[in-house]
Amino acid sequence: MSLERDIYVTNGCSNHSDKNREENDFYATNPKDVKLLFTECGLTFDKNILEPCAGNGHIAKVFKENGYNVTCGDLLQREYPLDKVWNFLEDATEFNGDIVTNPPYNLATEFVIKSLDIIPNGNKVVMFLKLTFLESKKRKPLFDTKQLKTIYVFTNRTACAKNGEEKYFGAGAVAYAWYVWEKGYNGDPIIKWIN
Repeated sequence: MSLERDIYVTNGCSNHSDKNREENDFYATNPKDVKLLFTECGLTFDKNILEPCAGNGHIAKVFKENGYNVTCGDLLQREYPLDKVWNFLEDATEFNGDIVTNPPYNLATEFVIKSLDIIPNGNKVVMFLKLTFLESKKRKPLFDTKQLKTIYVFTNRTACAKNGEEKYFGAGAVAYAWYVWEKGYNGDPIIKWIN
């Protein structure tokens, strides 16, 4: 591997990585990072939660442990029992609750837009995304809607589990944040730091 490529890999640039990305972009969220939504972010949620990319249930389990009604879907049936196997972007209809997920990063913008479209005013869309999600001309119209309310940036690096393999949890090279949209919110986002 060249020095230039080493630098990109160290900085978490997947397009320069010496490893292939997981075929369906399945990178599971560490449950400890989900728990921060309650312990450090202090967020309150609707009693009904939709997890459209449930994978192995890493997010859904934490919400269920905290007493929420969680509806789980995913493109593929993995180890965790799903309520529906679906293509969220094509199949999802109205949902009366909040949506919390770690979407496939290459479709994250579409997941945010679809999620905001199907929930009522005042409800939340909470996504675990790279900090670089804030960049891009493509996403500027999404940010112009003013519905992004809070960004919770991780002060310590965390890592997602490629293909749900928990051995990958730990510190990584990529900076992540929880992004919280509130449908109908009309203001500038607030940035906070967690963990």
